[in-house]
Amino acid sequence: MNLSREWLNEFVKVDASDKEFDEAMTLSGSKVEVTQVPGEEIKNVVVGRVLSLVRHPNSDHMWICQVDVGDAEPVQIVTGAQNLHEGDLVPVAKDNSWLPGGVHITRGNLRGEKSKGMMCSYKELGMTDHDWPFSVVDGIFLLESDPDLKAMGLKPGDDIRAPLGLDDHVVEFEITPNRPDCLSVIGLAREAAATFGGTLTLHEPVVKGGGPGSLPELLDVETPDPELCPRYSARMVRNVKIAPSPLWMRRRLRSMGVRPINNIVDITNYVMLEYGQPMHAFDYRYVKGGKIIVRRAKEGEELTTLDGAVRKLNANHLVIADEHRAVGLAGIMGGENSEIAADTTDVVFESANFDGTCIRKGALALGMRTEASAKFEKGLDPMNTLPAVNRACELVELLGAGEVVDGAIDLLNHVPHPTVLKLEPEKINALLGTDVPRAEMVSILEKLDFRVDGDDVTVPSYRSDVKRMADLAEEIARYHGYNNIPVTLMKGQTTQGGYSPAQQAERALGETCRALGFDEIITYSFISPTYYDKIRWASDDPRRKSLKICNPLGEDTSIMRTSVLPSMLEILTRNYNFRNKSARLYELGRIYLARPDGMADEPKILSLGAYGSEMDFFTLKGDIQAILRRFRVQNVSFRPVIDNPSYHPGRCAQVLAGETVLGVLGQIHPLAAQNYGVDAPLYCAELSFDALFAARGTDAEYKPLPKFPAVTRDIAVVCDEAVTVGALEACIRKGAKGLLKDAALFDIYRGKGVAEGKKSVAFNLILRADDRSLTAEEADADVKSILQTLERELNAVLR
Repeated sequence: MNLSREWLNEFVKVDASDKEFDEAMTLSGSKVEVTQVPGEEIKNVVVGRVLSLVRHPNSDHMWICQVDVGDAEPVQIVTGAQNLHEGDLVPVAKDNSWLPGGVHITRGNLRGEKSKGMMCSYKELGMTDHDWPFSVVDGIFLLESDPDLKAMGLKPGDDIRAPLGLDDHVVEFEITPNRPDCLSVIGLAREAAATFGGTLTLHEPVVKGGGPGSLPELLDVETPDPELCPRYSARMVRNVKIAPSPLWMRRRLRSMGVRPINNIVDITNYVMLEYGQPMHAFDYRYVKGGKIIVRRAKEGEELTTLDGAVRKLNANHLVIADEHRAVGLAGIMGGENSEIAADTTDVVFESANFDGTCIRKGALALGMRTEASAKFEKGLDPMNTLPAVNRACELVELLGAGEVVDGAIDLLNHVPHPTVLKLEPEKINALLGTDVPRAEMVSILEKLDFRVDGDDVTVPSYRSDVKRMADLAEEIARYHGYNNIPVTLMKGQTTQGGYSPAQQAERALGETCRALGFDEIITYSFISPTYYDKIRWASDDPRRKSLKICNPLGEDTSIMRTSVLPSMLEILTRNYNFRNKSARLYELGRIYLARPDGMADEPKILSLGAYGSEMDFFTLKGDIQAILRRFRVQNVSFRPVIDNPSYHPGRCAQVLAGETVLGVLGQIHPLAAQNYGVDAPLYCAELSFDALFAARGTDAEYKPLPKFPAVTRDIAVVCDEAVTVGALEACIRKGAKGLLKDAALFDIYRGKGVAEGKKSVAFNLILRADDRSLTAEEADADVKSILQTLERELNAVLR
């Protein structure tokens, strides 16, 4: 946002240098990027009066001129310009002068005649024909050709920069998106007045009116989508006289970075810069039926905008239309079919408030961003539309550009309720770490146009960014002065950082898996519905009920997974296809289980996956046991599973801690592996992290090494083929009388000497007492109790 210091002085007088102004405004929250003087490169260029013109003796097109530049003697200048006459006032670059772009002018000889300077065109002064519409394009800039310059009474020797408006100081601000009110001269004037303690002088527009016709008979406005157009204000001007704007308006527009065009268009731009309210002027003759409709565009509707481009619209775009067609893109750009032309006689001024989100999306979809859309998308004050359109009509009358019809159309579809906050000095000071008196807080807020009534603070309608106590505290802080806030050490209670027990468990789990040789993978939580077919889930399996993604990247990533198994198998398959001989992978990832309320439970699952010559069911089972030992899980057992369609029915088991199911492990069903194109055995495990965390034992307690020797016994029992080793081991521990420290399987035998349907299973038993050396009799008694329990409960007899 550019700000002309000359324009700013109309609202508040600020007696400060550029450096002082920039620093103070930045400290109060309006960050200044840079300050520039448009004519700072122009030096030693003055007003000159042509006293005489004589043909150059050695040229048929050059003139030798005597020019009064305010010095004791006229200077001689040789020029090839053909638009000069005696008595003309012109810009003269004297000897040793500078022009824009670093052009250095010195005295010299032109075809044998001395020339002590140069008379300038407006282009050589860095300006365009839009700045000086009355001047000759390719000739010397005749100052008195512009009526406003002529009225100034310029005299030879005057510095050229002041009358041309090149001595203005233009400040460039970086305005944050939450302060659209500062995208205007008046908004920044409010900030400057509060910053420097000046008096803000605002002007209430006064419109005389009296133009021919009745506005209700000439114009009608409809807003079928009121939520997209909170307010629409319009006025009409008749018998318009299109002409260049006066010099003071052209200078201000140029300083603010806007190109002057003609009086009507310049007025809309001027009001947009002054009030921060974008405006548009329609040629009334192109508004068919005299009716303006603010509506959504029709699907496929086309509009040629002012830049000549044909825009194809859809229902998400907001347009200004008459009864037959769109005549403008609301809040973005007008249509070519309603622009102001040289023969325009009747004009409709539009000053409206549009939904910022709609404007932003519409501009983005069309790949166009204009000055108006940049303001609307930030959210403008709907209470600003009527004052802005009245100001435009006031300027029309001031410039003699037309006759304003009495009355205004003002559709207020949404009346914003003022924000009222409590003034709580104690809380504000506690938040800021200050001791600002309440009276100072009230003074600051009132300078910013906040209304303070007791403890109630009413926020101005244009300050939509102030919504809570902390926002009031920010206003207090920036005008009290951030540099006036004392530097203090942080106070209050602090907590020692660290990992929660669950986080510690996750880290320990990862460490254990990596120590066992597994590499971590991270997979996407969204998968394809076909993945459930690949792991052989039935079509009516309730686990297929997945949350669907509203805007998926594609069908392959359209649902949230309810199992980590497909993700693990995808990565194992990729490694297998890359001809990796073996792989051991793990992931601690989430699954998403739909709830009746439409949300999801998101438990974490530890998945292990492996293949290779050194991997089988028992190796994976040993890895699971190592993980459970790391978490000191008690009463671990494994239960055969034959009805899981994803796993081999004879090589799959549930993992339990007591009666709590922790998960499942086993070999992937050969048909499932075939679905993935893998002809090698794949082994996987799925453990619930929540169940594992809940089943973890107490913190480890370290005990001294045993002082007394152990007694070992080997037993081999014959049992039915269906009896599992796990059941035998559990029965052994149950039958022991307190001396058994460990029982380890070391042999399973089938064959000669063992009946059909039977097997011989051998265990090594380690027995020890902590307080004495065992006798053979004590060890034998323990073994006898174990054998009796085996025979009684599992019909397993000593071989």
